Amino acid sequence: MIMQTIDLNCDMGEGMSNDALLMPFISSANIACGYHAGDPSIMMQTVELALQHNVSIGAHPGFNDKENFGRTEMLLPLNEVYDLVSKQIHELQQVAKNFATTIKHVKPHGALYNMSAKDALLANTIAKAVFDIDPAFVLFGLSGSHSITEAKKIGLTTASEVFADRTYQDNGSLTPRTQSNAMIETAETSLQQVLQMIQQRSVTSVHNKKIPIIAETICLHGDGEQAVSFAEKIYHTLQKNSIVIQSI
Repeated sequence: MIMQTIDLNCDMGEGMSNDALLMPFISSANIACGYHAGDPSIMMQTVELALQHNVSIGAHPGFNDKENFGRTEMLLPLNEVYDLVSKQIHELQQVAKNFATTIKHVKPHGALYNMSAKDALLANTIAKAVFDIDPAFVLFGLSGSHSITEAKKIGLTTASEVFADRTYQDNGSLTPRTQSNAMIETAETSLQQVLQMIQQRSVTSVHNKKIPIIAETICLHGDGEQAVSFAEKIYHTLQKNSIVIQSI
């Protein structure tokens, strides 16, 4: 029997109080680089925490918009997007060097993530920025989206990402946060979705349509009210189902 494996990632270093509580239950940390959230001091603390728990370190670049937590769409020239992503990766690289460690992956944040999933040119620009810094980086992107296909075109390793605490539309996109049903509120529903995504390679949309997906890394949001509880239950449920949790 082939052993199933999955990466559990979480957005970290965003000024939330529960990073230390979440860290034992994940395998990859996406660390905010000071633009949508965080600062050099928080980045240092988060990298140190990740190393203590043997968690893989990744950059989490977003729009330079702390006021809206990087969740508001911004229409920038592609060269500015390239620079935006590059600068944030370099920021975290400098922090990592202080601990004699390296970044393993990059995952765009918020509006930048969602826009690139739907826009091939934007996805290509982000992928080029990542590749030009280190072609060995893994790019995390929404399963089935332009983020994955454009990164693969230029030779980047990718990780198709799915979400434990977000609902899906019929086209495989995430339900916008502006809608009341965007978030999964109960652990039971979250666990059902996680197991379906890994074991059946599908997810059920808000309109009860089964959508095929590839699940290589699962995102657990660290800013939800039940984030730690969800993470702990998912971690133990995967173990009970003989699904190995490991970084990409």
